[in-house]
Amino acid sequence: EVQLVESGGSLVQAGGSLRLSCAASGFTFENYAIGWFRQAPGKEREGISCISSKDDSVYWQDSVKGRFTISRDNAKKTGYLQMSSLRPEDTAVYSCTVDPWSCRYLETATMSDHYWGQGTQVTVSS
Repeated sequence: EVQLVESGGSLVQAGGSLRLSCAASGFTFENYAIGWFRQAPGKEREGISCISSKDDSVYWQDSVKGRFTISRDNAKKTGYLQMSSLRPEDTAVYSCTVDPWSCRYLETATMSDHYWGQGTQVTVSS
């Protein structure tokens, strides 16, 4: 069974850094694209970034470009989202998902057509 477990979220001051992890099991991890999403209270879930099975990365939000870096370690079956220069508006629950094809299909991923972890809370104080 596909399982995804996010970790690394915490309370951090503005300007600080965090590295989120997405630990995967139950499938051939190296063949899947990995996407990171976030959802703040009262807002829709938004896609942040995706890294393909070929290590090509895409950043869907201009607000995170230059601050967030997506990566993967296939040997550890884990995806990462390194976040720096954090801002209060980055506060949200961060979740990961995977797709066997490409980042194209993760951009519009939903709760019903993809597997998701339970998320990890990131809170940035001002």
